[in-house]
Amino acid sequence: MIYLRKANERGHANHGWLDSWHTFSFSSYYDEQFMGFSALRVINEDFIAAGQGFGTHPHKDMEILTYVLNGTVEHKDSMGNMEQIPAGEFQIMSAGTGIRHSEYNPSNEEELHLYQIWIIPERTGIEPRYEQKRFDSKDGKQLVLSPDARDGSLKIYQDMELWRWALPANETHTHAIADKRVVWIQLVKGNAEVNGQKATTSDGLAIWQETALTIKASEDSEILLFDLPSAE
Repeated sequence: MIYLRKANERGHANHGWLDSWHTFSFSSYYDEQFMGFSALRVINEDFIAAGQGFGTHPHKDMEILTYVLNGTVEHKDSMGNMEQIPAGEFQIMSAGTGIRHSEYNPSNEEELHLYQIWIIPERTGIEPRYEQKRFDSKDGKQLVLSPDARDGSLKIYQDMELWRWALPANETHTHAIADKRVVWIQLVKGNAEVNGQKATTSDGLAIWQETALTIKASEDSEILLFDLPSAE
């Protein structure tokens, strides 16, 4: 089964400096039908104005992933990290026993566009940690997150994998789904069909009780594919 989470039906909050779209319930947006999917708890697509950002704030017991699409994130945290995360890079933090951090758009002119994704960890009390890496191949499927950090991927404390997939126009690709697994696809850009279900930029697809996916893009496109444990 496939459920299309249309981009324009997501929760939306515009704070002037921050224009944010919420796939799942977040902050003042609440919908009991959209509380998360498997271990996914938050998928926020954020547009942050030049020179603006999130002041220092706390997190605990959450795996926090940031994927920068345009612009650069300036990051500071209570672990002593002071980093710049440019477009094409992923940042993963284990909030674990507790961290504080800030995220800013250091540009005076350019809007910052990113996804922030929260993943429920397999256990609480993890020692806080920080990693970042570039995954921006113009074609092909790249493993971004895995529990064993294999093939150059970033480690995630959860039984899941995240793949970044650049899809050339008019090519057909397949993805096998193991037993007792579910998949979430976030269409970062472009237009694609997943088992015949059409989706466009910023749409999401919840997929369960399927054994394989056939994916075809009608133009050069990019997806994030989350392979997750089933709740069954």
